[in-house]
Amino acid sequence: MTTKKSATVSAPKKLPSRKSATKKSPALKKHTTVKTSKRSDKPVEKKLPKKIKKEAKVKVVRDSFTMPQNEYQKIAEIKDICLKSKLHVKKSEVLRAGLKVLGKLSNAQLKKVLGELEKIKTGRPKKH
Repeated sequence: MTTKKSATVSAPKKLPSRKSATKKSPALKKHTTVKTSKRSDKPVEKKLPKKIKKEAKVKVVRDSFTMPQNEYQKIAEIKDICLKSKLHVKKSEVLRAGLKVLGKLSNAQLKKVLGELEKIKTGRPKKH
């Protein structure tokens, strides 16, 4: 019997204040949840500056695309040029830099560059 008492005694030690409050009545437990919800107003105020920081962050999107092999190899060539300049870049950074340059072109220049591209079928290539 002493082991059973020690087991019940050890449980309140883990949660001393809350365990004693729940033993008194279930109504107190409801009041404590109301109090915690009132207390949650304070963390909401703390979270507002974090939301402002998160809005500054741009969400990252994963995507896949198809391109001719010679143009894909061009990415590796540009990466090698960057490595010779002691600049480590990723494929995605090379593509993003290309988009940045394309964005600076005039409408006529952009139309000319995109018109020179080879048209390819979209989707995954068929396995042979």
